[in-house]
Amino acid sequence: MSDLVMSQPTPVVKPWASSKTPFHLVQAVSIFIIALVVISPLFMLLIASLKDDRFQILADMGSFRAFWVSDPTLANFKEVAHFSGELAFGRYLLNSLLILAVTVGGGLIVNSMAGFVLAWGSLRGKAVLLALVVALYVIPQESIIMPLVVMVSRAGMTDTFAVQILPWVASPLYIFLFYQFFAQLPKELYEAAEIDGASVFRIYRSIYMPLSLPALATVSILMGIESWNQYLWPTLVTQTDYARPISVAIATFFGQDSIYWDRAMAASVLMMIPILALYLAFQRWSVSSFVGSAVKG
Repeated sequence: MSDLVMSQPTPVVKPWASSKTPFHLVQAVSIFIIALVVISPLFMLLIASLKDDRFQILADMGSFRAFWVSDPTLANFKEVAHFSGELAFGRYLLNSLLILAVTVGGGLIVNSMAGFVLAWGSLRGKAVLLALVVALYVIPQESIIMPLVVMVSRAGMTDTFAVQILPWVASPLYIFLFYQFFAQLPKELYEAAEIDGASVFRIYRSIYMPLSLPALATVSILMGIESWNQYLWPTLVTQTDYARPISVAIATFFGQDSIYWDRAMAASVLMMIPILALYLAFQRWSVSSFVGSAVKG
């Protein structure tokens, strides 16, 4: 019996086993701190929008009172959620939603078509075109914005929705993303559809687009955020409330004499909701796209 006990293998103690619990503790604390840093400004924004005294909002900034409201009210939202008048932020929000929907919808079509042609089209010099697309991406938008302003002014397009949509529908970054996604799909798909007599557009519409949901979701989120956060361009090309987006309208609260923090916070919350909804709607496919790219890489 003693020989049987002595013959049993001695368990191996791993050197990192004793530090497993402290490591998980450090990991949990780090995640909590990162989440706190990310969420705290959004929480402070929401709390400030529920305060009815703009001077109190300014006084509470920089202290823990910025994260607490004793008497919450929706008066600030009622003041800015109008479709006419001086505080027509309901109209500005609808303008931004229209610009967002058309820009993203048109951008998905234009950029995916360009990426598909670069990946599978029978064009000469596709490598040169692809290199030019990548080279255009490194050019800052601010460096070409003044020539664009002159062009749209001479074309009579200022103060319209089209002038805020057309310049940003096509993007070198999104063309390259679609190209990279389409190029990774098996060549046999294209060849089989071509043998069956399908046209290039039919192959693009019926085969490749249904398979590109992760790429569509990723581009939708990135293009939506870019379009929603545009400030410099709409400031230069809009002069009236007709097509002014909410990002430009919020700046009217920050005047030289006074700053209306209460209304600005409420308008900022309204501006934040649609883009968060867009992200949550496409998050699942977007995350799978990034994970799939990392695994393939």
